[in-house]
Amino acid sequence: MKTLSRRANGPIAAVIAAAGALVLSACTSVTYAETPLPPPPVSSSTTPASPATPVECDNPTQSYDPLPSIPSSGDITDESVRRILDRGHLVVGVSADTFLFGARDPLTNRIEGFDIDLAKAVAKSLFGSESKLQLRVITAADRIPLLEKREVDMVARNMTMNCDRWTKVGFSTEYYHSGQKLLVATDPSGKVPNTRIEDLQGKRVCAPRATSTLEKLNTVTGVEPVPAADHTGCLVLFQQGKADAITGDDIVLAGLAAQDPYTVVTSAPAITDEPYGLAFNKEDVYLTRYVNRILADLKADGGWKAIYNRWLAEPLGPAPAPPAGVHGRGT
Repeated sequence: MKTLSRRANGPIAAVIAAAGALVLSACTSVTYAETPLPPPPVSSSTTPASPATPVECDNPTQSYDPLPSIPSSGDITDESVRRILDRGHLVVGVSADTFLFGARDPLTNRIEGFDIDLAKAVAKSLFGSESKLQLRVITAADRIPLLEKREVDMVARNMTMNCDRWTKVGFSTEYYHSGQKLLVATDPSGKVPNTRIEDLQGKRVCAPRATSTLEKLNTVTGVEPVPAADHTGCLVLFQQGKADAITGDDIVLAGLAAQDPYTVVTSAPAITDEPYGLAFNKEDVYLTRYVNRILADLKADGGWKAIYNRWLAEPLGPAPAPPAGVHGRGT
């Protein structure tokens, strides 16, 4: 896979990460927080929380029914989608430092990854060309406020679906299922260890600040949490010998392992469930149903597996069956 062939080993990875951060700072401040805690509710006159949402949210992966088929652009009357079509491009909030999901290639300066390919698929469906796409690099904390203010049309930034977030934004059906795991040093024997977080008594484990990952780590007795600004910072601390392990969503850790061959994701089961969904302004139900049609088609025709294999097959193995779409959410 071409992305993995350009790995940076050990401390070099930290240099690349730091250089990338300097480039990005000219546009925006990027913080790598894999599964951040939901921010305080943001009041908005245009996106009031629905009193019925808590009742509907027995299953946070349940989204709206997909459209029966993709309509021609001329047949779309929905106000939000017409605004996107009239503008001439789709605006998507993304990460630029989540390796394999959304990261800037230092050689081409392009942002690429699993999430980016999904954003391209939506743009191509709407406009007939994936080039009609504007990627806006945002922080994890930016995701909900920017959707509420309609500064982005969609967020594709490894965002976990949960009931609290459903009170603020809308989600597509699940497109990837992640879980919190552990990254450790490679074993000299070459075997993948099955180390669990609970096995690291007296050890230092790094996780990003203000995330559910760190919150979960704080509940593990006998482990010393080591907070960092982001997972890139955790990798630097690990390489400096200031942390014995790193915890985070499996795809995040796979990205770190791809950059540093002296690390490996353990084979121990994930300790959390992290279903990822594409996020939208809460009122954009039609757009969400439109994207759900795209996702259903990608899962059915092999497109989802092709995207998975392009980015994730080398670190995580061949593509599994895509997450099943759960529909039927009421408006």
